[in-house]
Amino acid sequence: MIDFQQYINEGVYDPNIFKAFFLAGGPGSGKSWVSERALSGMGLKVINSDNAFARALEKEKMSLNFATQDAKEIARRDEIRAKAKARTGTQLKLALEGRLGLILDSTARDVTRIESEANTLKHLGYDTFMVFVNTSLEVALKRNQMRARKLPDAIVISSHKQIQQNIGKLQRIFGSNNFLVVDNNKVAEDVNPKVHKSIRRMVGRKPTSYQAVSWIKRELQKRKR
Repeated sequence: MIDFQQYINEGVYDPNIFKAFFLAGGPGSGKSWVSERALSGMGLKVINSDNAFARALEKEKMSLNFATQDAKEIARRDEIRAKAKARTGTQLKLALEGRLGLILDSTARDVTRIESEANTLKHLGYDTFMVFVNTSLEVALKRNQMRARKLPDAIVISSHKQIQQNIGKLQRIFGSNNFLVVDNNKVAEDVNPKVHKSIRRMVGRKPTSYQAVSWIKRELQKRKR
């Protein structure tokens, strides 16, 4: 169940409002691993339907191996995925009402969708960033086989090729100062201290857009009444 009161209590006094980090990378790139080590503890709301999807599958004791082609299982998975997306959609709506800082998970395959989402957030006054987790195809395939939620190799290969082609487009969308590439090829290596420093510098920027400054002023005035 979504804790609505948690969102209500946060907002204008949250130090990381008006920040949105898009986390991008293909299957097996280690996005979750990087996110936990580079973005956790910064007060940012994680919006990731895949996490809710995986928890729902485990609750129903369904396989996380998506190479399974049983028609009934695929149909049921699709139902669960749709519910997970609806749930995270509600979480995002609530977070945006309070202009809370966000971590938005993305594969980076659909550049048009990412650009549209980034523009919507910018229109609200958000500063938008992308943390792109990069690996070789060999590493991605190996990690995909090691993780619980496996995808067919063909999907991993196709995704990796498409995502590599999109790096330049994504960098143009977010700008070089707001685009950070994390090389995550080495196994069991902690995130580079430079990555921590760069992300903390991004998070620490004060909102300067007209929309953000106006919203903060209005919210503070409401609380004085």
